[in-house]
Amino acid sequence: MSSNEPRRTALDALHRSLGATMTDFAGWDMPLRYGSERDEHNAVRTRAGLFDLSHMGEITVAGPQAAAVLDFALVGNISGVKPGRARYTMICREDGGILDDLIVYRLGDTEYMVVANASNAQVVLDALTERAAGFDAEVRDDRDAYALLAVQGPESPAILRSLTDADLDGLKYYAGLPGTVAGVPALIARTGYTGEDGFELFVKPEHAVELWQALTKAGEGHGLVPCGLSCRDTLRLEAGMPLYGNELSTSLTPFDAGLGRVVKFEKEGDFVGRAALAEAAERAGKNPPRVLVGLVAHGRRVPRAGYAVVAGGEKIGEVTSGAPSPTLGRPIAMAYVDPGHAEPGTGNVGVDIRGSHEPYDVVALPFYKRQK
Repeated sequence: MSSNEPRRTALDALHRSLGATMTDFAGWDMPLRYGSERDEHNAVRTRAGLFDLSHMGEITVAGPQAAAVLDFALVGNISGVKPGRARYTMICREDGGILDDLIVYRLGDTEYMVVANASNAQVVLDALTERAAGFDAEVRDDRDAYALLAVQGPESPAILRSLTDADLDGLKYYAGLPGTVAGVPALIARTGYTGEDGFELFVKPEHAVELWQALTKAGEGHGLVPCGLSCRDTLRLEAGMPLYGNELSTSLTPFDAGLGRVVKFEKEGDFVGRAALAEAAERAGKNPPRVLVGLVAHGRRVPRAGYAVVAGGEKIGEVTSGAPSPTLGRPIAMAYVDPGHAEPGTGNVGVDIRGSHEPYDVVALPFYKRQK
């Protein structure tokens, strides 16, 4: 296979047999949709959807000083995460720019799994390896050791419960426990990127097809459908969840992105980017340059990343993500705008869509919150 050939997940042949439209995503051949992306989106909101997320990058950090490595390398207080729990965090450069947003699972006393975005997995692996120098801990590339399946939506607990005797009721949001699902050993995590309840299942690649088929069968009476990356994007957009490369980048700090809460200055010792992030925090407190907001369209025209946000004929910001919202029935967008136009309820804001200033309302994020 030549180096510019996209990588394929263990479920590749299965996706093709289901008639999936495939797309190159971060160097992987991934299912974009199987049929109607709107139907897939609505299934996750009302019933359940099944996703292949095997392109995500798993990196194991293990050893006596594993927690110390991660406290130094990342902005979060990782040593404070209890075994069996997970934490959303970020890895930043020395200048505070975001290299990636991550989920870190504490698998045991001295073992952690860092899950990076597919597009940044190598960057994160290289940074962690470099930052672990001098610590008594090993950084291991485990990207080929896992396939990752996700079951998301209100019916997902019932579907999974029929296949496992793991204590799903006791499994909190942002926690993970080892168990078996349909006889397959798995790390069962209650995490996801859709705004719904759901589970992510880390398994060996050779078990991926068997598990997918078992989940599909168990989901037959629950309206489960296979889902591609397209509806994953509209689901996360409605839930106000940032996407690296859109809302997050090396030119932004967590404070610029409105996610300063993930930076834990109170943890002991130094961490990469601490000084620059302290300055960014102070700056954001006094005079934030731009604020991340939600925009809801009056009309039907869909904004895209990079489109200018305007008010009174002046550019006041830029769209980072935009799509039709199946749940709201109108186009929505996330955008960075000047603080003076960031207050929810602000009207007279437009998005420049091919020269036409389409009217939008500024709203608080997220656009959608599930009923508990």
